[in-house]
Amino acid sequence: MTTPPTPRRVLALGAGLALLAVTGLAACSSSDKGGTAADGQYTLWDPYPQFDGSSAWAKLIGTCAAGAGITIKRTAYDTTDLTNKALLAAQQGNAPDVLIVDNPVVSTLADAGVLTTTQETGVDVSRIAPNLIAAGQSGGKTFGIPIGANTLALFYNKKVLDAAGVDPASVKDWASLNAALDKVKAKGKKGITFSAIGTEEGSFQFLPWFWGAQGRLTQLDG
Repeated sequence: MTTPPTPRRVLALGAGLALLAVTGLAACSSSDKGGTAADGQYTLWDPYPQFDGSSAWAKLIGTCAAGAGITIKRTAYDTTDLTNKALLAAQQGNAPDVLIVDNPVVSTLADAGVLTTTQETGVDVSRIAPNLIAAGQSGGKTFGIPIGANTLALFYNKKVLDAAGVDPASVKDWASLNAALDKVKAKGKKGITFSAIGTEEGSFQFLPWFWGAQGRLTQLDG
């Protein structure tokens, strides 16, 4: 009877949107396909297939590797495909050393035992802002390190606001925003629009407004 391979665990690096995905350094492994701290070779999977070897992203990885005195073999997958391949690779014992994923994926990978905690790898995350590091946490443990955070902003059409008699500087809270939108609509224009794409991107665009208005996902009639 063949003994199934022990799932390989990695630490995710955060990159993402809503607080970028989370990233991390991997634990050492005896896997033939994954690098170890001993040989200085590491494998990295990221969700950026649009960036080839000549891109600024690939060059940045190369620069970081050279600065650390290691070699990094990078493989890029589509975001959804990356999660599935990471889960399968971990079960087969040949997961990459470093994963760059979007933060919603962290809990899925952590629950499956794919990720290594920062405590296990000795990575100090104490200086990272609580709201950012939270994107890489699940079940009270930290599995990922944020490498970036997206910020939402409102863009306005000055001509439309001028015609409606709205000074952008006057919009400072919900009441003043609603008042401005009423004036814009009174002039026959659309008050405001959001991205409504049916993916996590759409949720990312909408939820800050929902939470900002004191909404709660556990209270649907709130």
